[in-house]
Amino acid sequence: MRTFALAIITVLAACSTSNTAGDDDVGVDAPASGVDAPGGDVDAAGGGDATTATMCEGRSTQPLDAVWTLEHGGLSRSIRVHVPASYDPNVPTPVVLDFHGYTMSAQSQEDMTRFKTKADSAGFIAVHPDGTGSPRGWNAGACCGAPATNNTDDVGFVMALLDQLEVRLCVDTRRVFSTGFSNGGFLSHRLACEQADRIAAIAPVAGMMGMSTCSPSRPVPVMHFHGTSDSIVPYNGGGLTGYRSAAETDAGWATRNGCDTATTESFASGDSRCMTHSGCDGGAEVTLCTISGGGHTWPGGGYFPGGHITTDLSATDAMWAFFVAHPMPGD
Repeated sequence: MRTFALAIITVLAACSTSNTAGDDDVGVDAPASGVDAPGGDVDAAGGGDATTATMCEGRSTQPLDAVWTLEHGGLSRSIRVHVPASYDPNVPTPVVLDFHGYTMSAQSQEDMTRFKTKADSAGFIAVHPDGTGSPRGWNAGACCGAPATNNTDDVGFVMALLDQLEVRLCVDTRRVFSTGFSNGGFLSHRLACEQADRIAAIAPVAGMMGMSTCSPSRPVPVMHFHGTSDSIVPYNGGGLTGYRSAAETDAGWATRNGCDTATTESFASGDSRCMTHSGCDGGAEVTLCTISGGGHTWPGGGYFPGGHITTDLSATDAMWAFFVAHPMPGD
């Protein structure tokens, strides 16, 4: 029933996106703060340390847009990689991994979230991988489709992808962040549970915690966006899918991060409100942004046939501000 619930918008979702020409196809052989102002740009400059900068010596310039291929687990995987025009191969640059929803694609995710535009204005690398299966999806524990049923090694794939990003580009390893929509949001939760040594912070949209157990190696900052009228991944959980609720997901991270139980309002505008747990271990804040009447959509994003899309909050802008405030703890 979970797969069916997430698959009912497959045809509409496919029709809602457009293709972008001009990307270079690059083959890669892989070795084994709460939010005060969700709008506006936050400059990524100043990231990185001397050690990372030294590791970047000899890196070359890259095309602004490229499609990489990576072999992992017997599968050929496709990844859309966008570097900002300001990219300097000698300067450590943050990375945002943005995972698409079930039945979607890297291209449709890129179109919906508009992370390429944000990457250009803020100065980070935007990475949009494709899932596997037909329809495409990710193994995020409870969700979704063939990748979850077949136990596809998507966590291993993401780690191999990070290895390749660090080989080819000058990556600020203290500022690697993960977001995603629906099934991609579920995957971001899983990455935080299992790879907290490489993922600095996460910001899932319309995706709950899908792991039965989660024991991250350190507190991970989390910003979660969810609409109260989401009929695919219900805000209150249960229903056809049986997923956790937004409140349960939020409380779980607050407990793991040693946060105060009480929350304070960190943003409010129109139909959108963000509540933040503070007092967290290592400053790893946990924020839940609720969109009243919001559907299975990306707040402030492009069209998606999942219901109401708020214009009172840009998830892309808000999570970037959150990411900037929450790099990986230093030594």
